[in-house]
Amino acid sequence: MGLLRIWIALVLAGLQGLSVAQTYPDRPISLVVGFPPGGGAEGVARLISEALGRELQQPVIHDYKPGAGTSIAAAFAARAAPDGYTLYLSTGGHYGADKVLYKGVTYSGASFTPIAGLVRSPLIVAVNTASGIESTEELLARARADPRQIFYASSGAGVPTHLAGLLLVNASGVRMTHVPYKGGALAVQAVAAGDAQVTFATPPSVLPLAKTGKVRMIAVTSRERSPLFPDLPAVAEAGVPDYDYTYGLGLYGPANLPRAIVDRIAAATLKILSDPELRAKLAAGGNEPAPSANASEFARWAEADGKRQKELTQQAGAAIQ
Repeated sequence: MGLLRIWIALVLAGLQGLSVAQTYPDRPISLVVGFPPGGGAEGVARLISEALGRELQQPVIHDYKPGAGTSIAAAFAARAAPDGYTLYLSTGGHYGADKVLYKGVTYSGASFTPIAGLVRSPLIVAVNTASGIESTEELLARARADPRQIFYASSGAGVPTHLAGLLLVNASGVRMTHVPYKGGALAVQAVAAGDAQVTFATPPSVLPLAKTGKVRMIAVTSRERSPLFPDLPAVAEAGVPDYDYTYGLGLYGPANLPRAIVDRIAAATLKILSDPELRAKLAAGGNEPAPSANASEFARWAEADGKRQKELTQQAGAAIQ
């Protein structure tokens, strides 16, 4: 009798999941973003939300919640109802790096449901044009000669634009002072104004000011030159052979998101990322489309990336704030 009840419960749960998948979504979806408008995440969020909204036939609305790295947005997304109407655009920082950096973080990777990969990209090392620095070698030489005068701007503590700088400090042995800003656009503007000497920026954040000559792009943070920016050398070419940093963005939901909804969103995301027009727009902004075949594949990548970010943060000696 007990086995019969369990079997009936499983059948009913499966039917309920099927029903949810058939009706989802029936109202607008909120996309939580932990960065302010104007940075790299905003460009990806805008393109993805427009395409995903068309595919799901419901608006996907941005909900910007910047601050404390991305931990404010992550905490909000983790507390949301697992109904598919709150999605979270993020790297893998919520898999452990946030706990290293911030007191009071109660969420972990288990607080989220990985859904789909979106893009991956190197960051771009950019300096003030008037600084006279034209290469990573010159940046490192300047830092060794007078480390108190080299400040690197980021979009917040614990985010990729911070971790990339930490990695260079750790790998090269130079000293640079971190200055967090409330967004990637503000960090690049600080370099353009001379308030900071260098930034490790997302391509969408830095390209506009680079095109006007206000900042100079000197390298990419990937192990090798990127096909997106073939004329820029890799940091590793400057005598830092172990240096390699790329970041990825994907879609997450709260924990316990029904599998039927996960599969619905994952399939829709895979479909829109196969569109040549969308892929071209993402690439134009310096983002390489990186769709996952399914949610399980993305979950494996997210866990590995989150572990890497956590280890990097610990190795670099980042302090809890």
